[in-house]
Amino acid sequence: MTYVPERRIVVQRPTQAGGRCVHADDTFLGVAYGIVDLLELLRRAGLDPEEVRLNDPMIKWYGGGPEVWG
Repeated sequence: MTYVPERRIVVQRPTQAGGRCVHADDTFLGVAYGIVDLLELLRRAGLDPEEVRLNDPMIKWYGGGPEVWG
C-alpha cells in the first residue's frame, strides 16, 4: 500500500446522470458511477484499492454514502 498521510478524499453528491465527482485534496480525480469506478480513481491517485475502507474518515461523502449512486 502507498501510504499518503493526511490525504482527504471528497465524493460529491450524485448528479442527475448518477455520477459523483471525486477529489483528492484539491485535485479532481474524475467522475465515479459506482464503487468500482471510485476504487480505480483512488488507485490512480496512489492508494491501494484493497486497503481502502469506504467508511474511513479520510473519505468525506456528500449527498449519501457509498450506497448512493444516482
